[in-house]
Formats: sequence, structure tokens, C-alpha cells
Amino acid sequence: MKTLVSATLALAILPSLALAQTAGSWLVQGGVTRITPHVSSGALTAPSPSGTTVDVQGDTQPTLQVTYVIDDHFALAVPLGLGFKHKLMGSGAIQGVGQIGTVSALPASVFGQYRFGEAQDRFRPYAMLGMSYVYFHDATGSAALNGLNPLNPATGTGLKVNSQFAISPGLGMSYKIDDKWFIDLSYAKTLLKTTTTLSTGQTIRTTLDPSMMSLGVGMKF
Repeated sequence: MKTLVSATLALAILPSLALAQTAGSWLVQGGVTRITPHVSSGALTAPSPSGTTVDVQGDTQPTLQVTYVIDDHFALAVPLGLGFKHKLMGSGAIQGVGQIGTVSALPASVFGQYRFGEAQDRFRPYAMLGMSYVYFHDATGSAALNGLNPLNPATGTGLKVNSQFAISPGLGMSYKIDDKWFIDLSYAKTLLKTTTTLSTGQTIRTTLDPSMMSLGVGMKF
């Protein structure tokens, strides 16, 4: 009888131990990420219509994330992807002109996570803080921008968006399906400002402060 009770207790405990996120574990997940800029735009410098501002649309792309579990509560997470492409839209004095350009953004981030609860818990919310370097590239102006810009050269108005470092605080939650598989949902906001320079010399300062919503399914190694 004593042996039977011991065996029963062991079987009850084993699933909890298997679910524990032990120190040294690797978590690898794949999913989708939505980047949504929350734009506060300055005015384009002269010569341009007074109050010329810009808006930036969001983009959704497939992403990966690799997380290293340091101990029962702390982890380091690195999101991976091929980047995002954003449409630049006219606003302010040029509201309604439509798309004035595009820009690609490749955010490189490292997040420190603090996971609440115990290592064996199925559901674990977490707080995170990251450092991001957002690399902007392949910015191009549209025909609408060429038509609006009084200094537009024969080759069209080019764009350059400055790449920047930024802080990214956020929150997330992880749910363990079994001893290997889990679902992860996270939200972060990058406190990002940048300057765009037209090939004609005009500049515009924008606060982007993009939010990042990610949903993924992963495996523990």
C-alpha cells in the first residue's frame, strides 16, 4: 500500500516538474507580429505647404523568437524577422493626397523578461524591458510626393530616414500546453523618434512610438 501511495504521488508530481522552465532552457517560437506606429509629426521644413505632416501605416509579418531562461524568473528574449514595410501617408496640409512614400524597418531588439509565478505554473505573465535599434532602409518617395514638392528634381524626390536606438517596455503572457509546447502573447511599445530628410534638403521630425503585438507558438528545449 505504501508503495502504491508513493508511486501515485510521484506520478502527480512529475507533470509539474516537466512543465518547469528550468535554468538553461531554450524557448523557440514562431508566429506573427504587428507593428503599429503611433505618429506625432512635426511639419516639413520650407519650401512646402504650411503644416505639411506625415502619418505612417502599420505592417504585419511572420517572426521568430529565441528565449534563454536564466532562472525561475528571469529570461532573455531576441525577436527575429526579415523586417517590416510601412506606407508613408500625407497628413495635415496635405491630408487626402494618399501615399507619399514607403520605408522598410528592421528592428533589432533584446528583451529582459521577469516572469511572475512559479517555474512549474502553466500560465505565467511577465514584464519586459528591451533595447532596440531600428534600422530604416529603402525609403522611396511616390509620384504624389514628386507632384507636391516644389523642389522635385527630374529623378524624383528621394527619402532617407535616420536609424535610431530606443527603449522598448512591454508585457506578455505564456501558457504551457504540455511539457514541450507553449503559446506566447506579448505587447511592447518602442519609444522612438526620428528625422526624415528629403533629397531636396527638407526635413521632418516624427515621433513614431510603434507598438508591437506578437502571437507565437513555441517549443522548450
